[in-house]
Amino acid sequence: MVEKVRDRKMDTPNARKALPARGKPYYRTIAKGLHLGYRKGQTGGRWVARHYIGGQDYVVETIADADDKLEANGTTVLTFSQAQDRARQLQADRHAPTPKAGPYTVNDALDAYVHWMEGKRKSARDTKWRRKLIEAELGDKEVAKLTADEIRKWHRKVSETPPRLRTKEGEQQRYRDLGTDSASIRQRRATANRVLTILKAALNYAWREGKVDSDKEWRRVEPFEDVETARVRYLSIAEAKRLVNACEPDFRSIVQAALQTGARYGELARLTVADFNSDVGTLTIGESKSGEVRHVVLTEEGKKLFGQLASGKEGTALLMTNAAGNPWGKSHQSRPMTDACAAAKINPVIGFHGLRHTWASLAVMNGMPLLVVAAQLGHTDTRMVEKHYGHLSKSYIADAVRAGAPRFGIEDTNVVPMEATNV
Repeated sequence: MVEKVRDRKMDTPNARKALPARGKPYYRTIAKGLHLGYRKGQTGGRWVARHYIGGQDYVVETIADADDKLEANGTTVLTFSQAQDRARQLQADRHAPTPKAGPYTVNDALDAYVHWMEGKRKSARDTKWRRKLIEAELGDKEVAKLTADEIRKWHRKVSETPPRLRTKEGEQQRYRDLGTDSASIRQRRATANRVLTILKAALNYAWREGKVDSDKEWRRVEPFEDVETARVRYLSIAEAKRLVNACEPDFRSIVQAALQTGARYGELARLTVADFNSDVGTLTIGESKSGEVRHVVLTEEGKKLFGQLASGKEGTALLMTNAAGNPWGKSHQSRPMTDACAAAKINPVIGFHGLRHTWASLAVMNGMPLLVVAAQLGHTDTRMVEKHYGHLSKSYIADAVRAGAPRFGIEDTNVVPMEATNV
């Protein structure tokens, strides 16, 4: 995911109020050869993007209005963060490969899909890794001539392929042993399903872009059933306390933050003081995995924690840093997490993402509605929450049955009791 640039002079509408109106935009570099500009007028501002095209020349284009007076709507009115996304997308489109002549192949569809994902700030790493299982068999196939039978045969073949090991570029691909037990077969089929999902996503994108007339061939291909098992490991309250107490002071803060919010490591590492609203007790997660902004509601315990983390810091300062005062970076949490688990006698060791599972699991077991849990975690609906945590809800199945089962209004008997009369 692309890291957002912050600028205390342009981050918020209030900050931009202090800038004098002028014709020349206020620019901020957000990527190599790309600048986001804010042109301040007498009645409001507009976002512009400046692209370097070589020879010391730039192209400047207007993006949208700034959210100085109107609330951002994601299209015609944008926040500073949204304007960065739009500028990056425009740059990506500018440098997109020229459509090639000839048949549109599965490889072409995968290239276009990855390019789209990166433009939307979605992680394409997993797609790039798994697409190798698609390219060898289907990569050169013309999308318009691809049949359901071809996809089914490929899908079956992937499920019979031993798991790949990480291999250095240029070296021959290495594999694990091909297990024949039911668990190994189920795992390989689950992998084949995930690769099928990527293939379908790329082909659906090609269809939406008008590269192929119909999606019926891949729509007819079904994944293997009953192979996905929810892999959720979570801590009890007692284990969570032991873990927190076993952490070094700097790491303790981000572990506590994860337990209080259910947020991802990367989301927590980027939080600034301005993202914490002490008045209403919420955190604004501006860069989530889905690319959507969300607001995480805090308990009183959570408000107290983040109040302490924010105390005495400027609005642009990070809420949590490591012992050296530097941002928590990619994978910096792995070793401290392992050490803390060992010190807290938590075995097997739980990863940092397990703290997100811990928050969600305990919340569901305490009776929090699944829709609320989904909103806190940043899911657009309850499907993932139901899959991973639905079985933990004491009343989940009972409530669903009682709410949705049919009512017939049938009396216990068709015999009407006689009323006694006085003689």
